[in-house]
Amino acid sequence: MKRRLLAGAVSAALVLTVAACGGTTKNDSNSAGGGAQSTAQANPNAATKEGVKMAFLPKQLNNPYSDIEVGGGKTAMDELKGQYKLVGPNDASASSQVSYINTLIQQQQDVIGIAANDPNAVCPSLNQARGTGMKVVAFDSDAAKDCRDVFINQATTEGIGEQLAKMAGELAGGSGEIAILSATPNATNQNAWIEVFKQQLAKPEYANLKLVKVAYGNDDDQKSFQEAQGLLQSYPNLKAIVAPTTVGIAAAARYISSSAYKGKVAVTGLGTPNQMREYVKDGTVTKFALWNPADIGYLAAYAGVALASGQITGAEGQRFKAGKLGEYTIGKDGEIVLGPPTVFDASNIDQYNF
Repeated sequence: MKRRLLAGAVSAALVLTVAACGGTTKNDSNSAGGGAQSTAQANPNAATKEGVKMAFLPKQLNNPYSDIEVGGGKTAMDELKGQYKLVGPNDASASSQVSYINTLIQQQQDVIGIAANDPNAVCPSLNQARGTGMKVVAFDSDAAKDCRDVFINQATTEGIGEQLAKMAGELAGGSGEIAILSATPNATNQNAWIEVFKQQLAKPEYANLKLVKVAYGNDDDQKSFQEAQGLLQSYPNLKAIVAPTTVGIAAAARYISSSAYKGKVAVTGLGTPNQMREYVKDGTVTKFALWNPADIGYLAAYAGVALASGQITGAEGQRFKAGKLGEYTIGKDGEIVLGPPTVFDASNIDQYNF
């Protein structure tokens, strides 16, 4: 009943919410009225609920990486006898995600799983959802911590940033100009990894590497391709392009593989084996890294159902079981780390199919 009454009130507020979140709003979390932090007590022995309705809202539909993530979520929801739903925009914008969150509130979902395109722009709507009793699981790209219950992190931010710097240093031969081709300027995860990457470059072992530019392809294949092309035109001495996004690294590899830069400019970053296999086979890409994105969605689904079942509330130290992945412990600020990234190269890429 509470949810129905609040859903009506939420509907009246939607227009204002959408209008307030039409753009990048890095400071909006403070204007969201604070987080709707749960005051419920966890019961780790509570029965796992069946029929939990969990909607997945990735950064963008028809993105190969996101498709794999949410596919893992569907597998887990089937195991848990829950109801899986997939919604999302065709563009990687926060304002588009806001409208979907508002619709999910009206539909009275039990859990929203979201990969946020902007950590704060989605915050007011997510807190409206939590105010109706819904649980929010951020995955892949975090929302502000006061507007979600838990965050499924692919790996530690430090671990990914360090791995990207290590691969860039090796592939550039220890010196020269390098550039980053990222997703959107406000993508939480990419920005966090890039910040660690920059911190790594300040270390003595990377003293001869020079980061000349951070370009943004907006997770759009054609724009990422054009940005890669533009980087080489602007910086003809570039030694490596580092793309911490699966769309960006594939687009950059495609450009390099068919240009005079093949064999001269390295491409690395985060990609899926199936996307990158041909570029590893033809020698364009020597190595790149990633985790299994299906496991992110899978873990998000188990966390969402554990929240809906009252087994966890998102507090640090709480533990829950995640099917084939085993048991996980919630860390500081509700963070749940999937595991370390895997480095793919010619010696192991054929062992993976995703």
